[in-house]
Amino acid sequence: MRPVVFCIALAFAPGLASAAVTYAKEISRIVESRCAQCHRPGDIGPMSFKNFDDVVNYAPDIKRVVEEGIMPPWKPSEGHGKFKGAFALKPEEKADLLSWIANGMPMGDEADLPPKTEEKGNWVLGEPDLILKMEAGYVPARGKDVYRCFVLPTGIDADKFVSAVDILPGNRKIVHHVIAYLDSSGVAEKLDAKDEEPGYDCYGGPGFDIGETNLSSLILNGFMLGGWAPGARPDFLPEGIGMKLNKSAKVVMQVHYYTGLRTGEDQTSIGIYYNKTKAEKQLFYIPVVQTRLNIPAGDPAHVATAEFPVMPFLEMQVVNVFPHMHLLGTKIEVEKQVRGEKGRMILIDNWDFNWQGTYSFVEPVKMPAFSQLRLRCQFDNSVNNPRNPSNPLKNVKWGEGTEDEMCLAFVGVIFDRF
Repeated sequence: MRPVVFCIALAFAPGLASAAVTYAKEISRIVESRCAQCHRPGDIGPMSFKNFDDVVNYAPDIKRVVEEGIMPPWKPSEGHGKFKGAFALKPEEKADLLSWIANGMPMGDEADLPPKTEEKGNWVLGEPDLILKMEAGYVPARGKDVYRCFVLPTGIDADKFVSAVDILPGNRKIVHHVIAYLDSSGVAEKLDAKDEEPGYDCYGGPGFDIGETNLSSLILNGFMLGGWAPGARPDFLPEGIGMKLNKSAKVVMQVHYYTGLRTGEDQTSIGIYYNKTKAEKQLFYIPVVQTRLNIPAGDPAHVATAEFPVMPFLEMQVVNVFPHMHLLGTKIEVEKQVRGEKGRMILIDNWDFNWQGTYSFVEPVKMPAFSQLRLRCQFDNSVNNPRNPSNPLKNVKWGEGTEDEMCLAFVGVIFDRF
């Protein structure tokens, strides 16, 4: 009967079961896998969690944001797509973390600490094979949205396949987002030469054809290497898949600055990681987008949708997805429809502009001919939205300004036939 009595005692005294949780054995590993990728020197986290003292110092804040579900900021909802690198807390990890704080935050035996991870500096994936940086710092005008394109020659003498791209904002306080385009036409260089300041104005697009409405051009040439928005974390593509970087192409880095509150100098960099093995398939980014937006003032749940049909001979597999809205966004989802059957590929039902990213599927999602990708965005343009930038309220349409809106998902795909 003793085992039964013991189990009953544990059931009525849950604190006994969690008393053994220590920083050395459990909490250090949770912090490393779920928190430290952002909470490290020079990254987006406002404080560093490098050691026991750091975590203890911020324990009250950690308790609050974990209980409220604010941190870690993993946005995809459970059960709608399986993604690599998910850093949401598992229920047992959350329980361990909160019970450790409640029980006085014991260090435990230092021999139980995990091996120290290698310091990777500013680049979370390690040192890039190629670093491209703005030639000079740029100070955008105060008080408005500024889109500026910077032409970055690669200096490579042979075509390369790229497995990952990381973008390091030079001034996180004013950089709203970044897109890395490719230009082999020479148009971007001419636009740059005409402007006396670093780069050139590119509100509305990079100023050259990027194949947005020409799928054959997109397939033949590609048009972008990737992008960055607040909260985005880089990752390598699956083995055998790469983005093509032609030796003739210039990387054109479009930086959106939002200087409504402040301005300052920026010198953003791009880190490029080459494929280490042969790329059997090329990745292309397809924009699924609804530009005919008209979100009425006061509407708390306005919905916009878009579709992308998969045509015959263009059977594809979806490798990753980057959903994007602005400040009015509350919910975004991408759905597949195959032979009449629907299934969500990703659902973010608590959208936060400050935490965006490219989400890579554990296994690529097959999209046969005549299937569809469907995008659905929901917006709150009411006074109850604390992020609503308009006072008084106004109708909001598609646009590149921070106070405009977007309903967009860049979908990274490989094609079955080439």
